[in-house]
Amino acid sequence: MARDGYVVPVDPQASLKKKTAVSRSWILLDSTGAGTILDVDKYAIMHRVQIHARDLRILDPLLSYPSTVLGRERAIVLNLEHIKAIITAEEVLLRDPLDDNVIPIVEELRRRLPPVNAIRQGQRDGKEPLDGQNDVEEDESPFEFRALEVALEAICSFLDARTRELETATYPALDELTSKVSGYYLFVSWFS
Repeated sequence: MARDGYVVPVDPQASLKKKTAVSRSWILLDSTGAGTILDVDKYAIMHRVQIHARDLRILDPLLSYPSTVLGRERAIVLNLEHIKAIITAEEVLLRDPLDDNVIPIVEELRRRLPPVNAIRQGQRDGKEPLDGQNDVEEDESPFEFRALEVALEAICSFLDARTRELETATYPALDELTSKVSGYYLFVSWFS
């Protein structure tokens, strides 16, 4: 019994062509607070921080993932609203560094990431401290914890501000609603 069908010729060049990955804009902040803008694809990020594609996928803005903090062997992967970051022991990679919501986080990371000892050494050497570095708390936590703290504080502040905006818009509507509804009306509507 012979099968009737079509034979599709295989293009030998098609199998050799590699799908090109889209490069994304990232900022790399090291432990001194120095930043470098990177335009790299996901494969370069995966190789640099040694995480799997499934972990990097949660940072994709085209996919819908809930807010997530993943702890991996060599990295912490953050997806918190507009903060999409990968934190390692030596550096922070933050996605979309030119986004209006991300710029304050980058500035805060630059201010708080350098170790306190390095700031004090710079002051002893006669160097001017950067803006706000003379009020740095005595915190010698590991680099990745300081970076995680900045990210969590930033998202909490953002969500707090959004909550206040919603309350400002919601309270007048609730006050109007309560003025129109009486206990008697609720009682009658419940039993009818």
